[in-house]
Amino acid sequence: MDEEILDVAQWVRICGVAEAPGVGKVMEAEIDGIGVCLANVNGELSALDNWCPHRRGPLGQGWVEGEAVVCPWHSWAFNAKTGKAEYPENERVDVFPVRIEGEDVLVDLE
Repeated sequence: MDEEILDVAQWVRICGVAEAPGVGKVMEAEIDGIGVCLANVNGELSALDNWCPHRRGPLGQGWVEGEAVVCPWHSWAFNAKTGKAEYPENERVDVFPVRIEGEDVLVDLE
């Protein structure tokens, strides 16, 4: 008998569609004790870990530059889709899947 391994998504409401950041903007939210940066890059929402690995700067208080979210403290920039830093190499933040359901913006924290 084959056993299937199931990944169970944990979709949680982060905000309403009307409260989501506009194009080129970011916002902070906390879900179940997890800090999340919600960014609108070219009209597409991305959710990243809110804390920069450098000095724990709040990415949700930063800004969007190109395809990246920039930390407001020391300007480390993270690709909004992959979480990889432009500089320094090998640094990254977690990225969470996002979907819109009706009037809600949901994030999968698993």
